[in-house]
Amino acid sequence: MNPPSPAIVAQNAVRSLPRWIMLLLCVAYILAGFVGREPWRDVDIAAFGYMQAMAQGSSTWTQPALDGLAPQAPGLLQYWLGAWALKLMPASLPPDLVARLPFMLLLGLALLCTWHAVFSLARTPGAQPVAFAFGGEASPTDYARAMADGGLLAILACLGLAQFSHETSHTLVQLSAVSTVFYAAAAMWWQPRRSAAAAMLGTLALALAGAPALAMVLALGAMVMALAVQTPKLQHRYSWAAWWMLSMAVASAAAWLFGQWENRLINPWVEGRDWQSVARLLMWFSWPAWLLALWALWRWRWQLREPKYNPHLLWPVWLWVVGAFCTIFTVEYDRALILALPGIATLAAFALPTFKRSLGALIDWMTLFFFTASAVTIWVVWISVQTGFPAKPAANVQRLAIGFEPSFALFPFLIATAATIGWILLVIWRTRRHRAAIWKSLAVPAGGTVLGWVLLMTLWLPMLDYGRSYAPHVQAVVRTVPAHVACVQTLGFQAGLQTAFRFHTRWELQRATSAVAAACEWMIATPSAWSAVDSESADQWRLEASVARPTERRDQLLVLRRAP
Repeated sequence: MNPPSPAIVAQNAVRSLPRWIMLLLCVAYILAGFVGREPWRDVDIAAFGYMQAMAQGSSTWTQPALDGLAPQAPGLLQYWLGAWALKLMPASLPPDLVARLPFMLLLGLALLCTWHAVFSLARTPGAQPVAFAFGGEASPTDYARAMADGGLLAILACLGLAQFSHETSHTLVQLSAVSTVFYAAAAMWWQPRRSAAAAMLGTLALALAGAPALAMVLALGAMVMALAVQTPKLQHRYSWAAWWMLSMAVASAAAWLFGQWENRLINPWVEGRDWQSVARLLMWFSWPAWLLALWALWRWRWQLREPKYNPHLLWPVWLWVVGAFCTIFTVEYDRALILALPGIATLAAFALPTFKRSLGALIDWMTLFFFTASAVTIWVVWISVQTGFPAKPAANVQRLAIGFEPSFALFPFLIATAATIGWILLVIWRTRRHRAAIWKSLAVPAGGTVLGWVLLMTLWLPMLDYGRSYAPHVQAVVRTVPAHVACVQTLGFQAGLQTAFRFHTRWELQRATSAVAAACEWMIATPSAWSAVDSESADQWRLEASVARPTERRDQLLVLRRAP
């Protein structure tokens, strides 16, 4: 016997979020961070380099290589997507923007699958609100739609989603694949054909994105849920179990065929993990959704004792547990928690029908002050950089980004102004009376997160590009080399730095060997690689300049010229 539901929802509380507002939020969130920026350091620009190499035919598609450098990030699917886009789209478009197009669609897919997963889980019998004695309770479909709107707002509100979901990296591919598997398991009761396709594609994509073990764990959990959940809506449970096993087999075979099976687990106590950093990550990454998720677990605690009747709790909790495990026991702990966000957002949505008015008001005012203060800070710093008043923020920017020259662009300014006006209208709407919508407590957090991200990617984008891209460092190196030079060899470069010089210069780059024997007259080397060169080879070169990165003076490149 399933315990009584803690959700008390009237029909007038399940009005859906207007579709045009939801679409506007998602489009603004997706485009900001993908459009208009430079390729960012490390993972983002390194992936772009491998995509270009594949598209131009200088690298194989099964073993990516960039001037002999193998990728450090796991997975193949992210490179394939970018390379296909570069081959199919017109060459007149900026190649870095073209490579990001599939990833914009992947982020949209992750948001869409999260909405449909919450919608499907909210329709299950155990998730339904209490039936009123004289009627008037929310209808199942309207209730599920309102809960799905809340789940979408919850995942948009998570602070940790912003950066990693806007990189052309394996992280976004894994997030979209996990969201697809999450939807497939949640919708087995309602959309069997779509769920079956999503199960196969999601597990396969997750395996090809460098996480085959995670694909096996999630598919195994979905198979157990198909066998264990007691609901008359789910038919052919043994057929579903067989299908999940087939999906696991296909994904496992594909991962083995393309060499994606690799042990990435670590012992955090032996590796000396910084537990304070992990704790801070767990605190802010999924804020504020994790607070609501914990509240949901508390209010639905009696249902947790009967998981076979409550897949709306069982499935997101499983995803959260798996994501937390990956955060603690894998190398990429700072990225792994993003895979738990669909589950955390789902639990946050199921906290909404259990709120009292005082708790909802507390969340509103906390998030209102936080995001308003953040937006004001972004505007004040931008005004200071543009005008010099107030003086202190501009001085801090010049101290942190030496040589940065501010510029004004009208279109980003108009976008930032429109986003700010939208935020003011949202605050006015939320502070009015008669706010009955069940998702109202997540409207301010989601709107504030989207506002902050849009402001950062418009007003602060020149500063962020200056600090997060290789362009200023490369341009500083170019100024030390004569304009007629066409051939430069590199020593000690990783894939990201190699790609940056290919992208920002017209030089023909030759990657030097340890013997430093190449035909180019000029060479750019990292200090660590140059210090390892033997004295006989080093005597052939003369140091012309040591160029520091403007935002990090300890990060230097050595410019050398062959001695006469």
